[in-house]
Amino acid sequence: MSLIPLRPFQGISLAASVPEGDASLRPSAQSFATVLLQEQMVAPHQLVQALSQHRLRRRHLADILLAQGVISAEALYDAMGRHWSVGVANFAADPPDPRLTRRVNHVTTLRDGYMPWRKTGNVTVIATAYPDEFHRHKAWLEDVFGPVAMAVAPLREIEAAMLSIHGQQLAFAAENRVDASESCRSYSARSLRFRVAVLIGYAVTLALVAPLGMLGLLFGVAFAAVLAANLLKLAALLMRPAPIMAETAAVHIAHLPIVSIMVALYREDNIAPRLAKRLDKLNYPRELLDILLIVEADDHLTRDALARTDLPGWMQVIVVPRGSVKTKPRALNYALDHCRGSIVGIYDAEDAPEADQITKVVNRFYERGPEVACLQGKLDYYNPRSNWLARCFTIEYAAWFRLFLPGIERLGLAIPLGGTTVFFRRRALEELGGWDAQNVTEDADLGMRIYRHGFRTELIDTTTFEEANCRALPWVKQRSRWIKGYIMTYLTHMRDPALLWRQLGTRRFIGFQMQFLCSTLQTLSAPLIWSLWLVPFGVTHPIVAALPPALFNTIWVMMFLIMVLVIGFDIKGMRKTGHGLNPLWACTLILYQPLATLAAYKAIWELLTKPFYWDKTSHGHFDL
Repeated sequence: MSLIPLRPFQGISLAASVPEGDASLRPSAQSFATVLLQEQMVAPHQLVQALSQHRLRRRHLADILLAQGVISAEALYDAMGRHWSVGVANFAADPPDPRLTRRVNHVTTLRDGYMPWRKTGNVTVIATAYPDEFHRHKAWLEDVFGPVAMAVAPLREIEAAMLSIHGQQLAFAAENRVDASESCRSYSARSLRFRVAVLIGYAVTLALVAPLGMLGLLFGVAFAAVLAANLLKLAALLMRPAPIMAETAAVHIAHLPIVSIMVALYREDNIAPRLAKRLDKLNYPRELLDILLIVEADDHLTRDALARTDLPGWMQVIVVPRGSVKTKPRALNYALDHCRGSIVGIYDAEDAPEADQITKVVNRFYERGPEVACLQGKLDYYNPRSNWLARCFTIEYAAWFRLFLPGIERLGLAIPLGGTTVFFRRRALEELGGWDAQNVTEDADLGMRIYRHGFRTELIDTTTFEEANCRALPWVKQRSRWIKGYIMTYLTHMRDPALLWRQLGTRRFIGFQMQFLCSTLQTLSAPLIWSLWLVPFGVTHPIVAALPPALFNTIWVMMFLIMVLVIGFDIKGMRKTGHGLNPLWACTLILYQPLATLAAYKAIWELLTKPFYWDKTSHGHFDL
């Protein structure tokens, strides 16, 4: 066995040998702090600050000292070894024994910072990052392994060793959590390309045999999609929203639940510290708040940024092992097992939720029955005036969250979830299998599965502010991912249309077609519709000769009315926000739509080449 002790390893540590009741004899964080001070390893004022944070924020003293950068990990754990009379584990020279590590729950070990390391005779050596708390685990560890002894090791080394041994199995479980019949993971780019090639072959043949008929068919599909998508928007506009319930803290709940919040981070080194400050403003009791900051194993920039951040004890960093895909839903699936709460919420890296948001969520779940599996909050932007694109995005989101979603909720249709400010009853979420790890629009997919399995979603009157993605190329990349995910979600749920119909019912089945199929076709076929606007300016159009004048004029008038509807819809949604944007900005969304069409074509290309690729959206560029 390889150790790097500053004194010989004794086999049984002091912490392991002191009886449970003799807490006064057991080395503690405070006594260790005294050693650091006496040996002048940490300055007095820095140690006082760290001890204060240790008491107030319920965070381990070792983590605080490392986050503040006042001592190196090597020096800190060498000092721990001396203080607790144990050795420092060297995993590089002597890797952990997989036969031991597979006998414990990886969630528990990573959360509490320990791991069974090696056997020495009949004694199992447990490496821990927090030797002052080893006594809490000693009894059950002895039940599993027999006699145990302690060694010390940094938490990041314990994490890395655990993921190195079991990462492949853990990644596989996270990627295959959803039942195969409801997952898109069976699709491949090759099979999708074959289907598209067949479809194109039929279209080319028809175009050669009857070119005017093919053109009429394309325009018919385009116009039907536009009409259906906007009829749904009109219905949502005409539905009077339900009265907003008073969301106050007056609801008396005898035992408030623990609420877990998951935030998936990837290449967010510039925003991670600001995120911690924003989440710190949530006013839910700290002892009942469990925030998980989820990072990929190879994302060293974000991991280092979080390590330098003085996180409170109710925030923990979860490292996701490498897998076959690198997506947000895979990370959420992995972290779900680490959650302590009966309610699980999702935020994005740039989010700034209202302070009382968690209280409102808890109250609403308390008032509703178990059939309400999910609550969706509203999203808004804190940089609506950064530029024209930010204004357009703000108007679009205002109409979506303040008019469209409340409308389809009143219509009794299935609600496609947003990727943030969404909260679940954990039991229902686990019953649904979590998220489809391969679907790049995992939120909308999960929204449909909620209704297919007899649950439902409600909207809740609380807002999270985030950063509007207001640079053209990143906007196209983000929107293409959304559209690609919508297409994949549609293909997945339509594998068995009859089953989907039975599960959703007729009304929701039709609503599903309008929300997913028609909205996607509308975006893809938009150039055909735009070409009709050239006719009044004297441009010759082949479709004019193919249609009776009265029919063409009717179509053109309906197109004009749809445009008026869309602009009016956006203006009404915008007025429900407090941004005070000029209503004329809503008219400029006509120029905003070509970007969506460009994104749709990019989505089709990626669907045929790399369907599970997650095009990352960077944040923090307009963070005000």
